Amino acid sequence: MPPQVKRLALLFAIFIGLFLVARYFLVPKSFGEHGHYRGLSLVENQDQEPKYAGQKVCNDCHDDLMAVKAANDHKTISCETCHGPGLIHANNPDSLPLKPAGREFCAKCHSLNAARKAENIVQVNPEEHNTGQNCTECHNPHDPWEKMR
Repeated sequence: MPPQVKRLALLFAIFIGLFLVARYFLVPKSFGEHGHYRGLSLVENQDQEPKYAGQKVCNDCHDDLMAVKAANDHKTISCETCHGPGLIHANNPDSLPLKPAGREFCAKCHSLNAARKAENIVQVNPEEHNTGQNCTECHNPHDPWEKMR
């Protein structure tokens, strides 16, 4: 066998050996218990405290807003997308949910973006569209085309 092939075979053997040693130390022991997953991730996820209440909980108390929202462009968006996790508010109605404010918040979805279809989501250039004003000064987020003024 030529010497360069012997060196190459030795190099591959060293590489495979290093790979197996690294894999032994880096792959968690519970990996593969439930297919190609880390088994303990199920327990870790189960132990996390819930934060989201779900759309049905919002519907139970805010049916007036839900009726307005159901008739406009934001009907498919969950309340918690804009107002944040609602479980604390659902368990204690005196606590207020997040009230989105500022142009940056609305611009997360509505700023110009070539990756979004313009016919699916209204896009504006926040640097040109009514600069100096918050979006909610003109638009009701639950019914965006109803003018506030």
